Amino acid sequence: MTSDEGAQTALHLLLVWAFMSVAMPGAGLALLATAWAGGYGSLVPVLAVGVPLLVALLSIMGAPAKAVVPLCASVPKRLGWAALVLVLGTLGVLAGLAVYDDGVYLGSAGIRVALTGAPYAVAAAFFVPNRRVRLGATVVLAAAVAYGGFIGPDQARQRRHTAEAARYREHQELLYTIDTPPGMRVARAGVGSVAFAVEYHSVRRDGYVGLSVRMPLDPRPSCPAPPEKDVTCAVSERGDMSLVRTFPGGGRHVALTRRHGAVEAEVSSQTLDEPALRRLLDTLHPLSDAELEGLMEEKVLG
Repeated sequence: MTSDEGAQTALHLLLVWAFMSVAMPGAGLALLATAWAGGYGSLVPVLAVGVPLLVALLSIMGAPAKAVVPLCASVPKRLGWAALVLVLGTLGVLAGLAVYDDGVYLGSAGIRVALTGAPYAVAAAFFVPNRRVRLGATVVLAAAVAYGGFIGPDQARQRRHTAEAARYREHQELLYTIDTPPGMRVARAGVGSVAFAVEYHSVRRDGYVGLSVRMPLDPRPSCPAPPEKDVTCAVSERGDMSLVRTFPGGGRHVALTRRHGAVEAEVSSQTLDEPALRRLLDTLHPLSDAELEGLMEEKVLG
C-alpha cells in the first residue's frame, strides 16, 4: 500500500467512524422516542424508512475509497458494502449495549458516543484488501471481545462487590459477631439501620443459635415487669441478663443479653444451655473484612 492509498484508507475509515458516531445515537434516540409515543408497532414504518436511508448515506462515505476498496468502486457495490457494514457494525453496537447494561464501564457519555462508530469502522476495515489493515481490525476486535467478555465484566463485579460491602459497613457500630458454634454454619444474616442479626443452623438441622446486635433502648438490660408466665429472668453482677422461656413438654428457649460498649448483643437458642451461650457471647468481636467477605461469598447476607 502506497502512502496515497494509506491516506485514502485512513480517511475512509475516519469518515465511516465519524458518520456512524453521529447517525447511530440519533437513530437510537428516534427509535426510543417513537416506541415511547406509539408503542413497538410504530417502529416498523420508522425502520422501513430509516434503514435504507442509513445505507444510502453510509454508501456516500464509501465513495472516496473506491480506489482502495473494490466493493466501493460503483454505486450498486457501495450500497451492498454499506448494508454489510451496517449489519456487522450494528451487531457490535448491540454487543456493546449488552455489556454496558451488565455494568461494564465504557467511559463517559462522550466516549460512549464516540465508541458507537467504532464497530462500523472495524467492519469497514475488513473490506480493505490489505493485510495490515485487516490485521489491525482483528486486533481491535479481539481487544474489544476480551474487554467486553472478560476484563470489563470482572471489573464490574468487583465494583459491585466493593459498593455492596461499603453499604454493609454504613452501620459499622453494629457489625459484631461471635465464633461459629461447633457443628453449625451461618444460615442467614441481615444488616439494618438499628440491628445486625445472624442465624446459625447445625449441619444436621437439629440445632439453632441466633445472634442479634442492636442499639440499646434502656440504660442497662432489665427483666420484663411484671414477670411473664413460664419465664425465668435474672441479671448477673456483670450486667448479663438471662431469659429462659419454658414450653409445654419440656422444651425451652434461652436468651442471654450483654451490653458491649455502645451496643447490646443477644444470643439465643432452644438447643444450647446458658453456659454454652455465655461462652459464645465471650467470643463477641467486631466483624472483620474476611468474615464480611465470607458472608457475602456464601450469599447469606442481606
